[in-house]
Amino acid sequence: MNHLTEIIPLLLAWYDKQKRDLPWRQEVTPYRVWISEIMLQQTRVEAVKGYFARFLRALPTVQALAEVPEQQLLKLWEGLGYYNRARNLQRAAQDIMERFGGTLPNSYEQLLTLAGIGSYTAGAIASIAFQIPVPAVDGNVLRVLARLTADRADIADPRTKKVAEQMLLQIMPQQRPGDFNQALMELGATVCVPNGAPSCLCCPVRQLCEGYRQGIMLELPVKSAKKPRKIEQRTVLVLLRDGKLALRRREKKGLLAGLWELPNFEGCCNNAQAVAAVRSLGLEPLRAEPLMAAKHIFTHIEWHMTGWRVTVEDACEVAGLVWVNPTQLQTDYPLPSAFSAFLPGRMT
Repeated sequence: MNHLTEIIPLLLAWYDKQKRDLPWRQEVTPYRVWISEIMLQQTRVEAVKGYFARFLRALPTVQALAEVPEQQLLKLWEGLGYYNRARNLQRAAQDIMERFGGTLPNSYEQLLTLAGIGSYTAGAIASIAFQIPVPAVDGNVLRVLARLTADRADIADPRTKKVAEQMLLQIMPQQRPGDFNQALMELGATVCVPNGAPSCLCCPVRQLCEGYRQGIMLELPVKSAKKPRKIEQRTVLVLLRDGKLALRRREKKGLLAGLWELPNFEGCCNNAQAVAAVRSLGLEPLRAEPLMAAKHIFTHIEWHMTGWRVTVEDACEVAGLVWVNPTQLQTDYPLPSAFSAFLPGRMT
């Protein structure tokens, strides 16, 4: 334990000089820390920057987040994926309004009671926003600790995370706990990286790293393989009528729950099958053109998609379909990025 305590001043000094200039590190507030941490889950830092700024402009307070219509919220989130994160944000905001008077609680235990907040996010908010000395253990931190201690425990095992949290809890500095947590995460993101060799010669704690001393850095961390993703073949229909595009809403449960989509169905079809599928919706095709194939990866499923652009006759409305113009598509309808390859810029 004393060995790990020695990393604290070295990491903090390095962090002060080398930390990235990120929007959520400016004007630190509990709300900004919370939003950024949820956005950063399973999403690259560079991708989050623009979303964070746009989200904060539209919803600058807990109250604004609690009251925003869901469709507007999902439109703000469009392209970030894992849309339940946005729904949980709103559920938590409504809970904060009801139970905590619109202010995020300054208690690790109370933060854990909010929707979408687990031990990592609670630790990040508590330490960064409120300077409470609790750890925030994510994948970056687990990797750094595994190499520092030459630990071969499987970091995909939840028990390994529990051990890491307890280990760090015992050494958390009373001063600057938030910076210490961020320094560990920063080290994992920029030096002790997940893919390829770590930049050990640039590491501020190299002399304390047991993995480096033993020359086993590349063997660590140990992580059990994920189950292979299920491959699904899907056909996507880009239905056009009078310059408008057909959308429909997905079921409220399951993958991409409650979001808008281009009509699609399982399997890979040819021209005749695509035309038949359009007629089965109650529409009459005038022209059908194949589109470039596309692929989209979800956590457990991979869609391999074939697309057909089909112009249809102007006819009576079809139950379940809405027809939107390009402006509405940009502003009003949250559409998952899985369908972006088929979207007209292309709408003519």
